Amino acid sequence: MAQSIYLTSAEGHSGKSTIALGVLDSLSRATPRVGVFRAIARSTEERDYVLEMLLDHDGVDLAYDDCIGATYDEVRADPDAALARIVERYKAVEAQCDAVVIVGSDYTDVGSPAELGYNARIAANLGAPVLLVLSGQRSEGEGARTPAQMGHLTSLALGEIAHERAGLFAVIVNRAAPDETDAVVAAVRAVVDADAADRGVGVWAVPEDDYLVAPSVRDVMRSLDARLLKGDEALLSREVLHVVVAGMGMDNVLPRLSESAIVTIAADRTDVLVATVLAHASGTFPALSGIVLNGPFALPEPVDRLIDGFTSSLPILACDLDTYETARRIVHTRGRLAADSQRRYDTALSLFEQHVDTDELVRSIGVATSDVVTPLMFQYQLVERARGDRKRIVLPEGGDDRVLRAAATVLARGVADITILGEEIEVRNRALELGLDLRAAQVLSPFDAVHVHKFAEEYARLRAHKGVTLGQAADTVTDVSYFGTMMVHLGLADGMVSGAAHTTAHTIRPSFEIIKTRPGVSVVSSVFLMALADRVLVYGDCAVIPDPTSTQLADIAISSAATATQFGIDPRIAMLSYSTGESGSGADVDKVREATAFVRERAPELLVEGPIQYDAAADAAVAKAKMPGSQVAGRATVFVFPDLNTGNNTYKAVQRSAGAVAMGPVLQGLNKPINDLSRGALVEDIVNTIAITAIQAQTSAGAA
Repeated sequence: MAQSIYLTSAEGHSGKSTIALGVLDSLSRATPRVGVFRAIARSTEERDYVLEMLLDHDGVDLAYDDCIGATYDEVRADPDAALARIVERYKAVEAQCDAVVIVGSDYTDVGSPAELGYNARIAANLGAPVLLVLSGQRSEGEGARTPAQMGHLTSLALGEIAHERAGLFAVIVNRAAPDETDAVVAAVRAVVDADAADRGVGVWAVPEDDYLVAPSVRDVMRSLDARLLKGDEALLSREVLHVVVAGMGMDNVLPRLSESAIVTIAADRTDVLVATVLAHASGTFPALSGIVLNGPFALPEPVDRLIDGFTSSLPILACDLDTYETARRIVHTRGRLAADSQRRYDTALSLFEQHVDTDELVRSIGVATSDVVTPLMFQYQLVERARGDRKRIVLPEGGDDRVLRAAATVLARGVADITILGEEIEVRNRALELGLDLRAAQVLSPFDAVHVHKFAEEYARLRAHKGVTLGQAADTVTDVSYFGTMMVHLGLADGMVSGAAHTTAHTIRPSFEIIKTRPGVSVVSSVFLMALADRVLVYGDCAVIPDPTSTQLADIAISSAATATQFGIDPRIAMLSYSTGESGSGADVDKVREATAFVRERAPELLVEGPIQYDAAADAAVAKAKMPGSQVAGRATVFVFPDLNTGNNTYKAVQRSAGAVAMGPVLQGLNKPINDLSRGALVEDIVNTIAITAIQAQTSAGAA
């Protein structure tokens, strides 16, 4: 039976979805089969955005319709029948999962004092303890609750839960006043501990954050039933922190513009519209989130053409409402925590991780630690290890939105410190347009005179034997790949990740010239960390050396084993060939046989087998027939391919056919970590590679 937890609140607008996301994320690190269930949804016709967001989380594999218990209409019509339906539908989800996050009602359609009691009744019937989410804020505009008020609210809520005989798992005060979280926890803890049955349950407080409660431009557009007149649709996810009603002349509107504001302008005030667009584009005024043109007036063609010359990205919405109604609806628009708002999503997870003891939470739920390692679980392990000793990673491709988004996620989750190469005003303005928080990132121009001079002197020294002059060196180091590599070489960064917009050769060539190989390593090679459904394997070399010699193959094997160890994988090396053991002959087989002998000679502590076919290396039944008694056959974790053609095609075949997550290529053998990205890399791929590079940097620092 799955271990489950029931999230409910004592009132509406508690930010329960933020806590649900944090709990789901924490459970996904510990067990491979995590589910979500929405006990009560608004209707079967209107999609529940909270449920959709949770189902979109990596590792959750359930159908939307299967995860809804009952609707508000069904609960109102017959509460007992609705409860029976909720239990029945929950049991079907529970049977597919190791743990289930159950989300209670939202107090939007029922909103009665008995709603908490009904949620507690559901929890008791599902056998799921209650995680009570309380809001640290009073009604809209009334400010934060005091610790004493939180204690009183807790007492009332616990009485309702106890009356329905539901168990209490924990209490989380969400949206607490940032400077009073400790006092709030103490006040709630005092109430909880007053009941002997509740002693020892978790009590935490998560502070209020403007970006989590702020609506996005898309939320505003939905509230106004507006249409996107101009601008980049991707920027509709940007948060709206302020509202400016531009009912004055241009001279009075401009001083009132503020960062991340949405400006509502009567559609016939084209002078104010042009001034506002120009202010946003100038860079000397705050960056806006969007503009709303209200009223049933079309833009004159000359004004429309003029605006197109100023900006092509700022969202400009149009609606037919009057100014008062437009402003009223915007002010009352509530933010939604949704997966399409990266900043809000990252902020929610970061706040949860910082203020809730996730290890204690998972232990208390009682989820057993699994021997299976899913791709998602492995990615979490990478992030946790990178966090443990933060390193600085340089990202040379500051003009790529994917890189900026990945940098924002890395910073929000505390994975690494980041330096982005590019012109600062351009990088930061684009980040603002995308709604990304890159304030903690260092942005450095590759044409910065001080750094160029310093790097040129060092590069000229390193390449003097090739006749490189100081002038030539100065030209070379302004290339972002060389500039970033020089930062790593001189200790200004611990590692570099590039390749989203550059070829592999362009990315790694400078490292051959500047970073060079570690002592005892003759070649730089690569591996892919292949995250299969239940384990992680190491494939090498799939990206660098076309036709390695037997000596180079041995180097690749030894380096790949070291990389496996870096990432918590016990290395058992399979030297792959079309023949197993002594059954075949030929130049290709002999090369692998000779390489295996070199590995045993140079690293006798390693478990290695070769030549061996892939099936004998990976499948225990085949291994028993072809190579009985081997410590590697059937259990290999490191697969060394005889050439690049075989390795590259195999990793891609496994990636596409088996649905494996391929992380890499991870370069190995260099003195300091430099890693390449695929030009089709997703934001998630870049985040993973940054974490991998940070872990390599930790090991490099330890070796130094």
